[in-house]
Amino acid sequence: MRASLIQLSVDASESAEERRHRAASLVRDRAGDDLVVLPELWTAGAWSYDGWDREAESVDGPTAVALSAAARQAGAWLHAGSIVERDADGTLYNTALLFDRNGELRGRYRKIHRYGFDTGEATLMGGGDDVVTVPTDFGVVGLAICYDLRFPELFRGLIDAGAELIVIPAAWPAARLMHWRLLTRTRALEEQVFLLACCAAGTHSGIHQAGHSVVVDPWGTVLAEAGPDQETLTADLDMSEVTRIRTELPVLHDRVLGITAPAAR
Repeated sequence: MRASLIQLSVDASESAEERRHRAASLVRDRAGDDLVVLPELWTAGAWSYDGWDREAESVDGPTAVALSAAARQAGAWLHAGSIVERDADGTLYNTALLFDRNGELRGRYRKIHRYGFDTGEATLMGGGDDVVTVPTDFGVVGLAICYDLRFPELFRGLIDAGAELIVIPAAWPAARLMHWRLLTRTRALEEQVFLLACCAAGTHSGIHQAGHSVVVDPWGTVLAEAGPDQETLTADLDMSEVTRIRTELPVLHDRVLGITAPAAR
């Protein structure tokens, strides 16, 4: 199967609506691909906290409408990155959307691990609590977002739910590019999955984005990696490699579950 990661540039030079139009056009250009992926919070800006309330939308709002149509026109599965979702009760969430080839919404994941400590997501958004996988015609796709990369428990939950390929939209800061490179490779190798991590480019709210979107195979080998600026990264994946590698090196069978720390004395 063929996958493309659209490393979209996100900055203050255009409105969210202009960026929707640009992103949808780039998705339509990927006709013939099986899966297309966009970055995290590319409409509102992942670091533009003061604009989140203004740009928040429902899962059937303007971003979903535009990207659903683009997925249908491209005939591809589309991971539309994530949006600032406003729930019916007013709570904001960082929510990933996955559309099928007909433009139907097939998966929604609310980011579980919220970045910011005492600022940003940690204080302005609610956290999800569901591990989400979606069956597709090329394999089972697991969903995670950016900061989730730092928490291996989620990824073990995704493979327990059948994930063979994990998609991670991100707005990872360039200052921690080394961490991005290390963690994306580690999660693919650790879970023996294909990992597609699509990071934003550009600068917004003073935070320079890392770019360097990457496709990693279940052996931890980098199949393709982008540079720092906007580009579309494309790679061909042989999904049978997941089964082959898990059979050749069956480390997942040796997991010991239920390990707990001893009680403090």
